[in-house]
Amino acid sequence: MTDNVYVGNAGRDAALDRGWLLGHFKDASDPRHSEDVEIKWGVHPRGDERAQWVTGEERTALLVLISGRFRVELPGRSVLLAEQGDYVVWGRGVDHSWFAEEESVVLTVRWPSVPGYKVTGEGDSAGGQSHSLGDATSTVVS
Repeated sequence: MTDNVYVGNAGRDAALDRGWLLGHFKDASDPRHSEDVEIKWGVHPRGDERAQWVTGEERTALLVLISGRFRVELPGRSVLLAEQGDYVVWGRGVDHSWFAEEESVVLTVRWPSVPGYKVTGEGDSAGGQSHSLGDATSTVVS
């Protein structure tokens, strides 16, 4: 059944929906609609950062570095993804934010796909909500 097939390009398709390729937010008739999982192809210029922390997280997330240098901020811990393939996983209840130290491409998979967490206003970057972090820093090494 070819009506249930979608072929695309992550870079081009991501530009149409804030990076998101698959999730609950796609039309129910679209093969990319899913309430089980969300997938994002994130392209971030150097210095790009999440405008505010995600708090009260209800999902598990996997973030994989495709290229660049990308920092994920977690309570009491900062994780630097520096080599292609470096990744971090965090679970329900773990607040987070991020910062692109260099121009970066990251693939994010999170589950389940639930409404919420969208940054309102001017998009996902510019200005941030302050959040207390400890001094712990991790560098992922392949």
